[in-house]
Amino acid sequence: MTRRLLPFVALAAALTLVAGCDSAPTEAPQSTSAKPQSDVPPPLVPAMALPDGAVDNAVAKLDGMVQDLLDKTGIPGMAVAVVHGGKTVYAKGFGVTDVRTGAKVDPDTVFQLASLSKPLGATVVAHQVGQGAVGWDTPIVSKLPWFALSDPAVTQMVTVGDLYSHRSGLPDHAGDLLEDVGYDRRAILERLRQLPLAPFRDSYAYTNFGLTAAAEAVATAAGKPWETLSEEVLYRPLGMTSTSSRFADYEKRPDRAVGHIHVDGRYEPSYIRNADAEGPAGGVSSSANDVAKWLAMVLADGKAGGDQLVDSEALLPALTPQSVSSPASEPAMRTGFYGFGFNVGTSSAARVELSHSGAFELGAGTNFLILPSADVAIVALTNATPAGVPETLTAQFADLVQFGEVREDWYGLYNAAFVAMEKPLGSLVGKQAPANPAPSAPPASLAGVYNNDFWGPATVTEAGGSLGLQVGPGGDVWPLTHWDGNVFTFSFVSENSPPGSVSKATFDGNRLTLEYFDEEHNGVFVR
Repeated sequence: MTRRLLPFVALAAALTLVAGCDSAPTEAPQSTSAKPQSDVPPPLVPAMALPDGAVDNAVAKLDGMVQDLLDKTGIPGMAVAVVHGGKTVYAKGFGVTDVRTGAKVDPDTVFQLASLSKPLGATVVAHQVGQGAVGWDTPIVSKLPWFALSDPAVTQMVTVGDLYSHRSGLPDHAGDLLEDVGYDRRAILERLRQLPLAPFRDSYAYTNFGLTAAAEAVATAAGKPWETLSEEVLYRPLGMTSTSSRFADYEKRPDRAVGHIHVDGRYEPSYIRNADAEGPAGGVSSSANDVAKWLAMVLADGKAGGDQLVDSEALLPALTPQSVSSPASEPAMRTGFYGFGFNVGTSSAARVELSHSGAFELGAGTNFLILPSADVAIVALTNATPAGVPETLTAQFADLVQFGEVREDWYGLYNAAFVAMEKPLGSLVGKQAPANPAPSAPPASLAGVYNNDFWGPATVTEAGGSLGLQVGPGGDVWPLTHWDGNVFTFSFVSENSPPGSVSKATFDGNRLTLEYFDEEHNGVFVR
């Protein structure tokens, strides 16, 4: 086959795939009863028309679906909003903001959005791209000369778009554990250069701090902090008066949903999640009513109140596939993609879906879903350890809009996936300590400062024969419990360490190996 024929063959194949044909087009027989043929380009044609009153009928069932999910799971609170035809057509709160006070959730209750911050931030970047301040293809080092990855060639090439589509090669969730032990944004970003890289632009791994580095580059180009830039170009123009990228603002809101962690079958407000270090990726707080204003803008291709707030050409790349996030495991399976800050997929009705979830183990689960071809979007915010509840609701709603009925056991699918994420970590979880353990070296001889280039110092303290462990600038000291010989255990709860997690601390002369910090084989500390 010659090179010049390839474009035509590719075009024919694409049209055959989308139109569902299995042979070359032929002249159709004339029929007076034939329906008029559509002149809509095949890639825009869904598999079936929407049912009559699709959105209205789906909205009418939301109250019952939300209450069913609350009853089924016991999560404390939830707020939901739907946008259609350029306006909010549904906005309600359910349950309570805090189980201790019983205060009711309403559509203006402020929730932590977690990773819904990413698509919100992507529209901030798109605004700046439209203004010509940066491009999706702007190299990070052109704005942050101090930034580096472990491969010098990749360092020079990696762009804003690469990091917003998780195709830089950084390991999955790179830097998250550094945040857990108290490092700030700059310290974490500078340590990313010590991590191994997968193939650049040929691999996908979700990274909060990779995306945060891109946002920092955009903010530097604007000459102001990311939090201020987001407020000035997005939140304020859209009238999102309850929205902020600063944790301090969330804490001051009188009507805010407190995070609840899932422990022993119940939800408790036991921990506080401050995500300022990864603010562009997870630090936004907002209300259902405010997010609805943003969803209306996205559905309107960047327009709000008659003005073009975000240039549509700058926004389009964020809403279209940039990397493969969920490769198909069989030929008939639809592939999942990631744009710039947005999940991009295709529903079983052959309609494009834009979505994103947010999840804090310490107490937040959020999701939005957009069906552009139906001009509808829904957001669901909860204040509890993720259990698949917001994803279930938005998927049920999307089914109702497209088919007039819920066609999958969405709760069964999503809940199973999220419950698996609550599984405690550590090789000793569920195991019994030895009945007759070998003695350790004298505790005082194990005390000292053990250094690690990536994690910083691990300080082992001794008092009255008991040992404690401190890693990072956060200041928490975890008791070390003897297990066997020079192996000890330590436990703590954090965003990435669910309740019940148990980690090993193994002393070997002047070396200390901490299992929890050894995922990338860099958990050895030397005294």
